Amino acid sequence: MSGIGVMICGHGSRDEAACDEFRHVVDQIAESLPEWPVAMGYLEFARPIIRDGLDSLRARGVDHVLAVPGMLFAAGHVKNDVPSVLNVYAKEHGLRLDMGRDLGIDAKLLSAARDRIDAALQRTESDIGLDESCLVVIGRGTSDSDANGNVAKVARMLWEGIGFAHAEIGYSGVAHPRTEVALERATRLGFKRIVVFPYFLFTGVLVRRIYEAADMVAARHPEIEFLQAHYLDDHPLVIETFVDRIRGIRGGDVNMNCSLCKYRTQVLGFERDLGAPQESHHHHVEGIGTDGGHHHHDGHGHHHHGNGHDHHHDHAHPHEMPKLANGAAGD
Repeated sequence: MSGIGVMICGHGSRDEAACDEFRHVVDQIAESLPEWPVAMGYLEFARPIIRDGLDSLRARGVDHVLAVPGMLFAAGHVKNDVPSVLNVYAKEHGLRLDMGRDLGIDAKLLSAARDRIDAALQRTESDIGLDESCLVVIGRGTSDSDANGNVAKVARMLWEGIGFAHAEIGYSGVAHPRTEVALERATRLGFKRIVVFPYFLFTGVLVRRIYEAADMVAARHPEIEFLQAHYLDDHPLVIETFVDRIRGIRGGDVNMNCSLCKYRTQVLGFERDLGAPQESHHHHVEGIGTDGGHHHHDGHGHHHHGNGHDHHHDHAHPHEMPKLANGAAGD
């Protein structure tokens, strides 16, 4: 036993399908890292919680944990809530715990997104070209403008990289424009086809609402072809990106983008958040929701998680946060 173990820190969801999808991804991550035990836990709404996953690693002789957030971008959960839970646990148990960075904007994830969009285009028999097509990318939406800006950047890179005539962005919650507004805006631009792509890892209430909104807007505009692309899910390049983040911890590749972090920099419109204290606000929903998998904490086929993000809250990032080893908690 090397003493090293891997912890995947998920958001959590009441949605069973989201939990099943994340469990499948964690299984594949574990298969890619046979040298280390892999566990996972949820921040909220499902079991095992993060502490349960850490307990299971310690029971297997792990004293050095490589932890990564199972989320796309570094908003409040990644900048504040997850590292807060990890720091408290590490202090209680004298555990060495290094946290890696978010998945972020990554060439592999962009390629995975391209494949999902290409698959949607291949399902149609129409001869509408990309020069008459508009891509609409829908992100989660948070109260962190930097994370919201990442969705816009992803949309721009997919627009130019694939060759669409145009791209619009929308958000499923918190940020604007919301999904239906963004889609209606796209219908007024004169394109013959609109491709709707939820930039999410997994299914959940919000992803289903995106597809439902697309159906409603499409019904109001029968003159436009609407195509719905699948979210990222278990694409092999998603698994590779997770593995890259985990292996990157040992190589010091842990720094998140803090140059525009509203908790460390005075960002326009969010000045009140500068230096807000680090603490998790999820104790009241920790472990509730789906009860599948609450007896299984091992990274080889027994995990449940969802990244459906079925609610709308974001929290603070520390101005001076307790250091995880190597300063990996978001420095």
